Amino acid sequence: HNLPVLIDFGADSCQPCIEMAPILEELNLELRGKAVIKFIDVWKNSSAADGLPLQVILTQFFFHADGSPYAPADPEDATRQGFILYELRATGEHVFTAHQGGMNKEQILAVLKEMGME
Repeated sequence: HNLPVLIDFGADSCQPCIEMAPILEELNLELRGKAVIKFIDVWKNSSAADGLPLQVILTQFFFHADGSPYAPADPEDATRQGFILYELRATGEHVFTAHQGGMNKEQILAVLKEMGME
């Protein structure tokens, strides 16, 4: 899609996921053509997270339009906000940025804007 991507991994019957669902639905409608917002129920689609360091649900992964992982401008602040930056042990290459737990609309929009969403 050549747009920033947020993939939220959760479950339809997980309480924090249920609470965040309206935010994701609203952003999905508002940001069409600007960002891709997806929800994946990993209890129904367990293989959907294969290859990802998914430890808990509710977790969001962020990717730039070119498919590279979101790299927060201030990694220390991002860590305090619940982000985890994953690197390959062998090379130190940054391969994933995840956020564990819920996010509000303003937090998500701030990340997407930092990623270059117009």
